[in-house]
Amino acid sequence: MPVLPLIDLMLLAGWTSLFVGFVLKVVSMATAYRPTIFGLSSIDFLMIAIAAMLFAIALAARTWVKSQEPAATAARRRDETLDAWNRLKQNGEPAATEEP
Repeated sequence: MPVLPLIDLMLLAGWTSLFVGFVLKVVSMATAYRPTIFGLSSIDFLMIAIAAMLFAIALAARTWVKSQEPAATAARRRDETLDAWNRLKQNGEPAATEEP
């Protein structure tokens, strides 16, 4: 599954939340009305934006680290996973998922 669309979605959600929080804060500063959306105030939207952007950064960092991994390490891990799968199948234990 590609990760880039998920990163883009999280960034979009973060910036949108930040914008909505900014608009709510401007309205509350300009008038006596204290607006909320579904009970969420401007600080709540700021927290949502921070969480979404941190999650996007974490996904991007994991993707970058994975792409920088040496091919030998990736091949070794692939072989170890395949060996573990074969041992599990030989022992006759039911697997969690069906083989594709």
